[in-house]
Amino acid sequence: MIRVRAITVVPDASANLGIAGASVDVSKSVMPELDVTYFFTKNIALEVVAAFSPHSVTGTGTIEPLGKLMHTLLLPPVATLQYHFTDFGAFKPYIGVGVNYTWFLDQSLKQPALVTGHISNSVGVVGNVGFDYMIDRHWGLNLDLKYVDMQPNVSFNNGAITGKVKINPWIVGTGVTYKF
Repeated sequence: MIRVRAITVVPDASANLGIAGASVDVSKSVMPELDVTYFFTKNIALEVVAAFSPHSVTGTGTIEPLGKLMHTLLLPPVATLQYHFTDFGAFKPYIGVGVNYTWFLDQSLKQPALVTGHISNSVGVVGNVGFDYMIDRHWGLNLDLKYVDMQPNVSFNNGAITGKVKINPWIVGTGVTYKF
């Protein structure tokens, strides 16, 4: 099975930066996504997802006056083991659990007060629910929801400011399914 989706990445962001009252906000992002699902049985499948996701990181709380701190491009591939329910006719719901490894690419500082900045890559657990509504034997419509545990370490100004950012995004996707 192959799906092409439009996804919205909605971070549930917070941070512990070692500065009293300081946190961050991570922007939402909308982009295309491609996934491939391989069925081991009629119910058990492995879904692998690929998409890029651009985000801006903005200071909040006591560092709000700094405004936009940095921009980054994420490559967060996801693999989920899914259970597909098959007793509902054209309606094909599924649930899944998996893993995510996020690469933070193109980390560009936007705040002149920050000389250096780095977000480390991260590994996290993924929860997944969704469904396909099959129009015919091959074509269907898809709605998908994922929650990704994404908590990278960050550092600014050669380690003068360090901490952990909890991005923890909800990923909502809708698209077209083609089943072989």
